[in-house]
Amino acid sequence: MRKRIYLHPIQNLIIILLLITVVLPDSVKAQHELLSEGIPVLKKYDKEHLYRIAMPIGGIGTGTVSFGGSGEFRDWEIMNVPAKNYSTVTTGNDAPFFSIYTKKKDETPKSKALLGPIHFADYQHYEGRSVNHHGLPRFRNASFASTYPFGMVSLSDSTMPVKVKLLAYNPFIPGNADASGIPVAIIKYEVENISNETIDISISGNIRNFIGKDGSEYTSDWKGDYIPTGAKENKNAYRSGKNFSGIYMYSDGVDKASPAWGTMALTAPLEENGKVTYRTSSAQNEWGNALLDFWDDFAADGMLTEKTKLIDPDPMASLAVLKTLKAGEKKTFTFYLTWHFPNRFAWSKSNVGNYYATQYADAWNVIEKEIDRLPTLTQKTVDFVNAFMSSSYPDVIKEAALFNLSTLRSQTVFRTTDGKMFGWEGVMDRFGSCKGSCTHVWNYEQATPYLFNSLAKTMREVEFGYAMRETGHMGFRTNLPLVESGSGINVAAADGQMGTIMKFYREWQLSGDKDFLIKHWPKIKTALSYVWIENGWDGNQDGVMEGVQHNTMDVEYFGPNPQMQLWYLGALRAGEEMAMYMKDAAFAKKCRVLFQSGSKWTDENLFNGEYYIQKIQTPISKASIPKGQMAGMGSKQIDNPDYQLASGCLVDQLVGQYMAHVLGLGYLVKEENIKTTLQSILKYNKRETMYEHFNNMRSYAMGNEKALLMASWPKGGRPAIPFPYWSEVMTGFEYTAAIGMLYEGMQQEGIDVINNIRDRYDGQKRNPFDEAECGHHYARAMASWAAIIQQSGFGFSAVDKSITFTNKEGNYFWSNGSAWGMCTIVKTGKGYQANLSVNYGSIELKKITLGKELVKELKSPVIIKENQNVTFELPTGPRN
Repeated sequence: MRKRIYLHPIQNLIIILLLITVVLPDSVKAQHELLSEGIPVLKKYDKEHLYRIAMPIGGIGTGTVSFGGSGEFRDWEIMNVPAKNYSTVTTGNDAPFFSIYTKKKDETPKSKALLGPIHFADYQHYEGRSVNHHGLPRFRNASFASTYPFGMVSLSDSTMPVKVKLLAYNPFIPGNADASGIPVAIIKYEVENISNETIDISISGNIRNFIGKDGSEYTSDWKGDYIPTGAKENKNAYRSGKNFSGIYMYSDGVDKASPAWGTMALTAPLEENGKVTYRTSSAQNEWGNALLDFWDDFAADGMLTEKTKLIDPDPMASLAVLKTLKAGEKKTFTFYLTWHFPNRFAWSKSNVGNYYATQYADAWNVIEKEIDRLPTLTQKTVDFVNAFMSSSYPDVIKEAALFNLSTLRSQTVFRTTDGKMFGWEGVMDRFGSCKGSCTHVWNYEQATPYLFNSLAKTMREVEFGYAMRETGHMGFRTNLPLVESGSGINVAAADGQMGTIMKFYREWQLSGDKDFLIKHWPKIKTALSYVWIENGWDGNQDGVMEGVQHNTMDVEYFGPNPQMQLWYLGALRAGEEMAMYMKDAAFAKKCRVLFQSGSKWTDENLFNGEYYIQKIQTPISKASIPKGQMAGMGSKQIDNPDYQLASGCLVDQLVGQYMAHVLGLGYLVKEENIKTTLQSILKYNKRETMYEHFNNMRSYAMGNEKALLMASWPKGGRPAIPFPYWSEVMTGFEYTAAIGMLYEGMQQEGIDVINNIRDRYDGQKRNPFDEAECGHHYARAMASWAAIIQQSGFGFSAVDKSITFTNKEGNYFWSNGSAWGMCTIVKTGKGYQANLSVNYGSIELKKITLGKELVKELKSPVIIKENQNVTFELPTGPRN
């Protein structure tokens, strides 16, 4: 039961008892089917929309294996590098898979791979196939459903006496980065006996010990096929733990300094009604005999006969569990795949390690430590999903926010041995894309700070503690190891540096960590003061960025433009707020004066009546440009620079305002101009199809797809050579426009933009768990979480001990990065009632606000702990 909180009656607090597990409202139950274990389905994919699905399963910073739409396990990215489309072999019947055996009394047994049908796209090949396990018997019907981090494949076949549901996931608990960072894939097969007889059923997991083969090194066979290499003297051993058993996989031959060196384990819990058998090897892998040898053994009686002789350098490990099911009975077969690969290099020449690897001795130790805890972590993950799903947000907003969280589990993100979080911009098929926790890309995302604030704080510590020089010049890419962070590429990006100041303000507000601010305040001041150096971004200190500004378009803008200018105005507002807290009146005043003058100038000079434009302004000479403000990727001429925006309508010209809204910093320029600009972005940048659109760069929208273009020039004046990505479509930028629309009351328009994005990632054309930009799992797309913040009206300050929500009736999931819960807003005869629950962590409050006017200030702070609930009454009328 939830605990009661007794408070002074003058505070008008009503205490309500609730069950610890979140109970879904009837309306939500009616709208959403259940996956399993009380988990509501957010999105379903039929057989026509399975081909591209690959849901990453693994912890934050651990690497992942992806769960495919037909039940396959693909993209084995557990060895510290990306490995798209890598299943330990490129072709053949040799990748990891699970299979099922069924036997009725006095009937011939039936066995199949636990996979759906092969997609037609994989039928054409010079050997008749291009997909793994092409020759295994499969189920005729498959579908996929998900509420991230849970994915489920349903398999059925009229020739089989069973239906199978496969649930795969990894614990995901906002506020608990360690519990969300376990190197495990939990795999559960729920088997239903649909016959009228008792059946023996066995499920076997099969995986070659591919330690050393991370997909990055290949040889070629006589056919020209690429065959991954690297395994050497790999060995498997059957082991038993206290309440589990399985195969431990290790290597005696792979270099222990290699990123591909480590251990794996495939285990199953010991159960009274389950019989475990195993094999630690197989027949020699030639002419397909290894698979034949396994299949003949398993298909005979559902049990495995051990083979101790290790022939191949990557021996197959097989683990089977046999159970008996009565007619109509359901039973679950659970497997755990764990891994431990300690050597990560990322963009460093030396080993920076993995935080998760410091928590466990090896892959066996992972399950040894966690198996008793996994049911609790699973339930807390279910609680999170249920709370989120019971919210009043439109489903497409839930989908965009939730599914993009998978990026936090991909190879885009990692944690070094000291626990600090770093990120690529995204990942290519075989290596990371664009190193250094790039500030101007990571500016956009809101998932990390609002779900794992402790991790976001480590990124700020790196930016201000390692990436910044004494002058205030902050490199927009951080080098590794951190002692080398001042070397290499060290260009300052105007948007990146200004965004970092706003992000620091956000992390401070969410955490309430005054020591965090006190420690870094001198450097924050220096970073903002860097804007004002001679001939710099705002060298004349008038609140306007006129200088040469390297930015997220990977070029330099010359002269004032809305994208950099609004980041600057936002940084001035954040700087003012932090200065006031630090009692630095002079600096606060300077920030305020520059903000006011810069805001006024922007409206008067850059707003053309419909949207904000760039006014190209060239420097006196190339020599006058401060060192480190040009990356060399933009214009070679400064008197008539290429790669500019000029009079164009930019999709994310209001990105600084987007950030200011999320942070509660108010309007940076005139409110009416913001609304008009968003309407113009829709008017000029939206395309109903891409058939008539010319694009000389990358295509992330094609054919009949709807999208917002990066830029348009409705009034003419397009530069002969615009900024590089002008003709593209990229989801992270689209989200900022869509969420800006939501903040300005353009609800349907904003939802439509988000819906158009998600329609492009429908499982058939693209992977719903991989919004790409310059690489897979692109960090910028996690801007989608800001739609949750906007829809709930959520704002939180641990500094002021205040919380804010919309005054619109509904149920709202909230999270501040260390705690999360629900807030239900109900209109009453006297005003509003806000029922606030904490499902994880705790918060301390002195004030609650609904909308802009309804404020409840408490006589003394109240601490709401985990599994506690408080109802606040907020009468309308005079402030109470």
